[in-house]
Amino acid sequence: MQTRIKELRARRNMTQADLANIVGVRRETIVFLESGRYNPSLKLAHEVAKALGTTIDALFIFGDEGDYMVMEE
Repeated sequence: MQTRIKELRARRNMTQADLANIVGVRRETIVFLESGRYNPSLKLAHEVAKALGTTIDALFIFGDEGDYMVMEE
């Protein structure tokens, strides 16, 4: 699964270690999340989204072509 974690983390001038400390995981977990090699639990996805000031829907890229899902408000 592709994510926008790296992009959103960079916007906040946050290192992988910073994000890992905030959400209570090892830096390697963030590396795996950013590379799409790890599918997080719902709890971890929520914590990462919260730390990055976004929602779970905005954090992950869904769809076969890597398109972002956009919800109409």
